[in-house]
Amino acid sequence: MEKRNIEISYMAGAPETLDAESRMLADAACKATESSYSPYSHFQVGAAVLLEDGTVVTGSNQENAAYPSGLCAERVTIFSAGAQHPGKKIKALAIAAQTGGTFLKAPITPCGACRQVMTEVESRQGSPLRIILFGTEQSLVFDGISSLMPFCFGAENMSAE
Repeated sequence: MEKRNIEISYMAGAPETLDAESRMLADAACKATESSYSPYSHFQVGAAVLLEDGTVVTGSNQENAAYPSGLCAERVTIFSAGAQHPGKKIKALAIAAQTGGTFLKAPITPCGACRQVMTEVESRQGSPLRIILFGTEQSLVFDGISSLMPFCFGAENMSAE
């Protein structure tokens, strides 16, 4: 066995330093938290995707008493975009979360299931998703899911180089 390292690249900064397109999408994700159905966790998550033609599709987390029958905001949004706009590539995805009426200072990251869905979207469309994670004090931007999920299921990047 030999030891190996993984290096990831991302941008971090105050939300006001986001470029205009990323800020617009982050704002849409923040607005989407308002439609969250989260009576159990009281944790409202919103997501927004930007399609290649400029269309923005939003979604929010939807909980259910029969846990884990609910669905994360990221998957609600990605699956909605795919159902409503088949064949259109997703350029970017933004995620925001709030609780008690206050947005989080630090961004949340997608769960493993959502990361796997993003991986498949990238693979299917042949191009990376820009991922914007919004926080009121710091936001993060990734230029593809591989930085968040380097050893995803079915990934070609697991070769023994």
